[in-house]
Order: sequence, then C-alpha cells, then structure tokens
Amino acid sequence: MNPLDWIGHVAGVCTTMAFLPQVIKVWRTRSVDDISRGMYSLFVFGVALWLLYGVVINSWPLMIPNAITLVLAGSVLVMKLRYTARKKP
Repeated sequence: MNPLDWIGHVAGVCTTMAFLPQVIKVWRTRSVDDISRGMYSLFVFGVALWLLYGVVINSWPLMIPNAITLVLAGSVLVMKLRYTARKKP
C-alpha cells in the first residue's frame, strides 16, 4: 500500500460520514420534501462510477468509502422515491 493512502482513507471517512446525519434524519422523520431527487440520482451514479474506477485501479481508499457512500446515498434516494410515492393521492 502506498504510504500516502492514509490521506485517501481519511478523506473517504470524512465524506462518507457526512451522509450519515441525512440518512438518520430521513429515516426518523420520513420527510423527504427538501431532498432533491435529481441531485441524489446524479450523485449516486457518480459514486457508483468512482467505486467502479477504484475497482479497476485496485485502490482500497477509493473502493471502501465509495461502497459505503453508495449504500448511504442510495438509501436516501430510495427513501425519497418511496416516501414521495406514498404522498401522492
């Protein structure tokens, strides 16, 4: 492992953990009114591409946090779609 990979690991932890409060808030309140479906769709797609890129170049500092971020941001997107659909008459 490259000695500078710790920078990637720390950055990955910070950016991944940034989504945890949003996931918890949406889960608890079931409120998704202020969540942008377009932003989360594009973001989830981008994170999936970063994960794929990390797999291709075999970079754990890219793979681990992007896999976790994909689950967290993807769960917000799924909740957005699910809870918005329930509100429609």
